[in-house]
Amino acid sequence: MPKSHVYRVLRSGEVRVNSGRVGPAYRLQIGDRVRVPPVRVSAAVKSARPAEFPVVHEDAALLVIDKPAGVAVHGGSGVSYGVIESLRAARPQAKHLELAHRLDRDTSGLLILCKKRSALTEVHRQLRDGEVEKLYTTIVKGAPAQDAFSVTDPLHKYVTGSGERRVSVQEGGMAARTQVRVCKRGADFSLLEVRLLTGRTHQIRVHLAHAGHPVLGDDKYGDFALNRELAKQGVKRLMLHAGRLAFAHPLTGERLRLEAPLPADMAALAARL
Repeated sequence: MPKSHVYRVLRSGEVRVNSGRVGPAYRLQIGDRVRVPPVRVSAAVKSARPAEFPVVHEDAALLVIDKPAGVAVHGGSGVSYGVIESLRAARPQAKHLELAHRLDRDTSGLLILCKKRSALTEVHRQLRDGEVEKLYTTIVKGAPAQDAFSVTDPLHKYVTGSGERRVSVQEGGMAARTQVRVCKRGADFSLLEVRLLTGRTHQIRVHLAHAGHPVLGDDKYGDFALNRELAKQGVKRLMLHAGRLAFAHPLTGERLRLEAPLPADMAALAARL
């Protein structure tokens, strides 16, 4: 079910742990007694349509695809199914196929899936320990004064009244570090290469907006008036692309360096700078 529904049930006080109300931040302990109210889920759940996506790398343990913008990585929050459900439907013989990480629905680019539990565990460890090199390309409002800079503001994750996940720069939040390099400057927009040194939710979007250079097409943290103007010119999605990944193969240890070219819409906008 959508995560927003879960949060609504929690806020209503219908979920009890040890006969008391709890919020979404509560972590269950061994021995807790949990009461969950009856939940009605629509019987008309859409089954996933089988679909394949551009494959950048595939072997017995890994599948790395170039995810198109506008496709969710998994079902939930108003989406019946996403990349993982479609791939499972297209590959019924795959006994174990799991997402190793996530990309926002409107972000395009490299997405790692694992075919073996051992591979998934090791990729998760590398992600957690900062051993996966993740480089993104984005087009933002304005022109940064410096050719290269870092953003290290702490990030706080919260949930809106409608159950939507949001992130803000806030003292006491989770440590986050983003490295930025300017590739191309224009009068109004710039093309940036962004390296993630931590993997917080919406990190690039929030850090760049906080730095005064929101990602074009960002419907959560962007310049909404500018987005409306750009939409008339055909820029109708988040201008963010996960273009490069480098990490050790989880089973062989071989260093993998993978790339996905800029999608046509981003490449066309970058050419105008």
